[in-house]
Amino acid sequence: MATVNGYQGNTPVAAPTTATAPKQPVNTLKTVDTQSVLKRLQSELMALMMSGDSGISAFPEEDNIFCWKGTIQGSKDTVFEGTEYRLSLSFPNDYPFKPPKVKFETGCFHPNVDIYGNICLDILQDKWSSAYDVRTILLSIQSLLGEPNTSSPLNSQAAQLWSNQEGNIICIWIILSLYPRAYIFLVAFVCLNNVFQCSCRI
Repeated sequence: MATVNGYQGNTPVAAPTTATAPKQPVNTLKTVDTQSVLKRLQSELMALMMSGDSGISAFPEEDNIFCWKGTIQGSKDTVFEGTEYRLSLSFPNDYPFKPPKVKFETGCFHPNVDIYGNICLDILQDKWSSAYDVRTILLSIQSLLGEPNTSSPLNSQAAQLWSNQEGNIICIWIILSLYPRAYIFLVAFVCLNNVFQCSCRI
């Protein structure tokens, strides 16, 4: 039977439909997480600026709040007193549930800092807690300068010198803190010193 004006006899005929793909759900989780991290970092920045802690500072690099530049001054009554070190802090998208990557940009001759600026500090690794913040990190690194963990060093030459801090050793330490390129001369010094000690025992 012919269809006229949408009817086949007295029965209406449904209009043909075209298949449409189902709408994909909008994934807002990433946006929410990013906003949460932004608020957290903004809050930490304000807290750090208001803390008034001596010898530490940090601020976002240009317009990227996920990348900060920090400074740390050596604590009083340590071999690092009077020195200032620059740091870089890179925050992951899931901060504060994972720690930021923190590195020395200024050369630092220290048992727990390698030649690339990597830092061996437990709260930046397996001991990290979401309760920590930028202020905690900077204060911990500042404390680490004067109280290194020589039982698990990244720099074995520095650890060896730290365990034998006598007059000339302290002078060498300070020189290397100020002029990190002198590192190669220190390695030669340590090697020659070991050879000399071995020859004296013979």
